[in-house]
Amino acid sequence: MTNRVYIRSFTIPADAIDENGHVNNVAYVQWMQDVAVEHYEAIGGINPMQLMGATWVVREHRIEYLLPAFAGEEIEIRIWVENVRRIRSLRKYEFVRQSDGKVLVKGETDWVFVDAKTGAPRAIPGEVSKIFASRTEGLKKSEDNR
Repeated sequence: MTNRVYIRSFTIPADAIDENGHVNNVAYVQWMQDVAVEHYEAIGGINPMQLMGATWVVREHRIEYLLPAFAGEEIEIRIWVENVRRIRSLRKYEFVRQSDGKVLVKGETDWVFVDAKTGAPRAIPGEVSKIFASRTEGLKKSEDNR
């Protein structure tokens, strides 16, 4: 699968800062979740999935913290779908500080496609896989164009 990147830019809010004076690690997990949903909505994934009575759930997050980030800094979250398998899909993330281009955090989430009512894993339909393969190149969103 071609790694097409979706980019979300924003300013780090003061409420994301912990007692150590930098972004709390839990904030990154929340941002990963939020941008994954936002990305999926942007490429048209929500409606077809809802019609199928299915949803995505997280199986596993992996995060590597490289550098601290601070309130008021502008960062980009870059997200892409690394692969789509039978019932799972792997998304990767990079958090990049805009002022110097340094990667602050790298992460990935293993998502499982499930039946919305039973929670049982379901095979990812071709129409859902195709959503990831198209319409994501060059997507960019910032807090200024919400």
